[in-house]
Amino acid sequence: MPAAEPKICLECQSKITGRADKKFCSDQCRISYNNRLNSDETNYVRNVNNILRKNRRILLELNTTGKSRVGIAKLKEKGFDFQYFTNTYKTKDGAVYYYCYEQGYLPIENEFFLLVVKHEFK
Repeated sequence: MPAAEPKICLECQSKITGRADKKFCSDQCRISYNNRLNSDETNYVRNVNNILRKNRRILLELNTTGKSRVGIAKLKEKGFDFQYFTNTYKTKDGAVYYYCYEQGYLPIENEFFLLVVKHEFK
C-alpha cells in the first residue's frame, strides 16, 4: 500500500500534521480562509442589514406611541429607504403593511404613512 500524501493547508499550502481530516494548519489559517471565502457575500449582507436597522431606528424614533401618522417627507428627511423591509402583511381588505422587523408602516392617503408595532415579536 502506497504511503498517504501529506495533507496541505487550504490557506497557506503548508504541510498539516495531526488528525487525518484536518484541512488547515492553524485556527488563524481556518479563519482567514473562511473570511476570504465569504467576504463578498458578507459585505452585501452587512450593507443590507445596516439599511434595515437604520429603517427600524427611524420608525422607532417617529412612532413613540405604538401607532402614529407621519408624512413621506419626514421619512425621507431621516434617510428611510423604502426598498428595504423584512416582511409584509396583507389584510383582508388588501392593505399591505411593510415591516422592518417589528416596526411597520402602511401607506395611507396623501403621501402619509401609518406607523405600527407588531407586538407578537416582543
